[in-house]
This record gives sequence, structure tokens and C-alpha cells, in this order.
Amino acid sequence: MTKNKTQNEVIIRALKTEQMNNVETYAFFIPGYQIVKIADISRVARDEIDKLEGFQRKEIRSHVNSIVDYLDQGQILFPNAIILALGHEVKFTQSRGPSPSGLTNISAMGTLQIPLKEEGKRVAWIVDGQQRSMALSKAKNNQIPVPVIAFVAPDLETQRSQFILVNKAKPLPSALINELLPEVSTHLPTDLKVKIIPAELTDVLNKDPDSPFYQLIIRPSDKDKTRVVNQASLIEAFRRNLKPPLGALNQFKGLGNAPSDMEGMYKTVVTYWSQVRETFPEAWGVPATKSRLMHSAGIRVMGALMDQIMIRADNHEDPVAEIRKALDQIKPHCRWTEGLWEDLGWKWNEIQSTGLHIRRLSDYLLQLDRAGPRLI
Repeated sequence: MTKNKTQNEVIIRALKTEQMNNVETYAFFIPGYQIVKIADISRVARDEIDKLEGFQRKEIRSHVNSIVDYLDQGQILFPNAIILALGHEVKFTQSRGPSPSGLTNISAMGTLQIPLKEEGKRVAWIVDGQQRSMALSKAKNNQIPVPVIAFVAPDLETQRSQFILVNKAKPLPSALINELLPEVSTHLPTDLKVKIIPAELTDVLNKDPDSPFYQLIIRPSDKDKTRVVNQASLIEAFRRNLKPPLGALNQFKGLGNAPSDMEGMYKTVVTYWSQVRETFPEAWGVPATKSRLMHSAGIRVMGALMDQIMIRADNHEDPVAEIRKALDQIKPHCRWTEGLWEDLGWKWNEIQSTGLHIRRLSDYLLQLDRAGPRLI
């Protein structure tokens, strides 16, 4: 990419083709920081007479910051194309020269000249990728070549229609992301990195015949409809178990770049949850409609209890006996499959995966555990 001597335009190598009634369409690479210099963001708004203007939603700061963190990790891959709408002011000059035999001739190579103008008057508009473009402008690693697909469409109606078409596809379901994470070894944004260890644990728990969760975890790739445990609830429980200073799994996390002790984590998880299964056999391995222990709320609540119990169990000569003793103490108060949680005033099947229910039920069981046998 070059600029002319007067800095009035950007000149880049591009491929040109035509789509949909001879609409000129281009593919090219540009340094990340340059996107917001050649293109405006057409924000959705209403003018004085309530006429709709633009089409883009507001910048999501947390999303932009997450992308910036990813970009600044160093050697990263950024293959996601930004989609731009271009005005007729752009100019394409086709390169001359012979073409190799057998060439699939559906595009022309040349240079694309894009005028540089002040914000609000630019000749390009971001149709898809506004958060990525903002992040690229703010990141330290902003020289990375970013792929761009651009089409000539000066009217707002065409730009809006493309925006709707590009964005109407649903984002990847979180369950699918959770399932894919154990298979990913490249750099990831921070919000995904914190899920890698929990996702790896759920993956092994689901495959290991000695695991209390063997073939019980619901995953998108499984056709087996008999599985009963929500993968996301386990991942969230493990994510909290990893938090310092009192998380049951925190002691196994590697310091700095040191690897984490996955074997130690897995052994702790299997030891604790195996005792949960043994303590509540009638509530284990059945659908959440028949057992709130298998419900997302039950998994989260018992995951919270794990931190407190394992602090004692890890320092006990017989950890399994200590875990079982603690669970036996709370068992008479639990109503996973029938009855009423007397002190909470909730029927067993009224427990839901809301912040209020998870927090109150967690606090209740934690208090019972701290009180010990006096309440039994």
C-alpha cells in the first residue's frame, strides 16, 4: 500500500470482479490502522424529522478492548475480512501483462486508488467489522495486514441490505465454542483463554469411564439425547474453582508461563464429584426435570461448595472421608428430586439458573457446611 505525494489518497494492490448486476467488488489487504482512515462508520440514528440514518450499532467498548488484547499478544492470525461499501470516487487501474494458461479468469489484478477525506466525508463505509476496525486503530500491533472485501454502493439502501445479510447469521453458539476450545492451541482473546482449562476438564470427564460425568455432558456434536449435564454450567463451575485465593483448583494453576497441573486438577474434580454422586444416587444421571442436582443451578451450587470442602479435605489424612462427611451433613437438608427446601421456601423444581437462586442456595449450603453437625 502506498500514498501519493500529497497524501490525498491510498493506493493498494487489489483484485476486481463483478457481482449482482455489475456491482464492482474488490479484494485487497491493508494495514489495520488504515481502515478507520479510509472508511467512516455509518451509525444508526434519526434526524430532525425522525428519518432513519446509517445502519451500524454503537461501539461495544468491552468487545473492542477484548480484540485489542488479542491483537497485542504478538504473533497472531487475523484472517477475518472487513467488509466496506465504496463510493464511485474510487479508481481502479488494471495491470497489464500476459496471463498464464489455464487461468480461471474471474477477476482482474490492478491498483485501487481510494481518496483520503476527513471523518464524515470519506468515500468508504464499514458494513461489517466496526469493532475489529476500532480495535485495529487502537492496538499497538496495528500494522498487521487485514483482508478487506469492498463493493461499490454509494446509496444507503444497498449498504443497509448488505449489513443485514452479513449480520443475520447467528454467532457461534457458546456450547459449540466450549466444545472446540480443547482443540485450539493458537492465541485466543482473554475471555476465551480463561475457559480453556475448564473446557479441557469437561472434555476428559465426558470421555473417561472412571469419571462421574462419563457420557453425561451435553455437547453440540453428540447425537445421544440421553445426556443430562449442561456443559456450560460445568465450565462456569470450574472457572470459579480456578479463581485465587480459595478456589479448589487454583493451587494447580501454573505460574507465569509454567504449565498447569491438569492431572492434579482432574483428580480433585473426580474425587469430589464422585462423592457427590455417591451421596445423592437418586438425583444423579437423570434429566434436570427430574433432578435439580443435574440442573445448571445444582452444578453451579455444588461447584461453589467444592471450594470450601476441599480446603479441609486437602489437609486431611483421608480426603475422601472428609468430603463424604461434609456431604452427609448437608444431605438431610437437600431437596434435589422432591419436597420443599424448608429454610428457603422453594419447591424442589422451582430452582432455576438465575443469579438469585444460585446465590441463595449456595449461601445456604455453605452455611450448613460451616455450621457442621450442630444443625443436623
